[in-house]
Amino acid sequence: MHGSIEVITGSMFSGKTDELIRRLRRARIARQRIQVFKPTVDTRYQVGKVTSHAGTEFEATPVPNAAAIHQLLDEHTTVVGIDEAQFFDDALGEVVRSLADRRLRVIVAGLDMDFRGEPFGPMPALLAEAERVDKLQAICMMCGEPASRTQRLLDGRPARYADPVVVVGASEMYEARCREHHEVPRD
Repeated sequence: MHGSIEVITGSMFSGKTDELIRRLRRARIARQRIQVFKPTVDTRYQVGKVTSHAGTEFEATPVPNAAAIHQLLDEHTTVVGIDEAQFFDDALGEVVRSLADRRLRVIVAGLDMDFRGEPFGPMPALLAEAERVDKLQAICMMCGEPASRTQRLLDGRPARYADPVVVVGASEMYEARCREHHEVPRD
């Protein structure tokens, strides 16, 4: 088996975690040894699972940083899943690369852009390094067209550019939007 990096990306509510879980379940059916990791900062659902907004779930180990993945990796693992990759430190790129070089299949899911519409965390490096990239789209909450961006809302209004980049939340503070309806006031 050759090592590889697969990246599943797109806006919030585009089905990234559902697709990650689908691939992990298929690997389990194939009797491959799987380990899944997620950042400890993601506390929206269950601590020991990756959970999609639609409610599908898969067992996972929360880790504080990318280096912890190496420390917790079992020697018999053949498939590594990583969810919410945008929340990891920049060392994630090197960790993922080293896993693939060890002939592991690495499946990474994460936002490619933050609420500002700018590249998010280690995702650009992972996208460049991957053998396979799938960019999923959601549905714009304003017009129903395909959405590639994540709109953060504060009290029902678009978050400002100067607001913090990392704010963990779900549908109570985020919407999928198309380019035309995505707003980030700069003043």
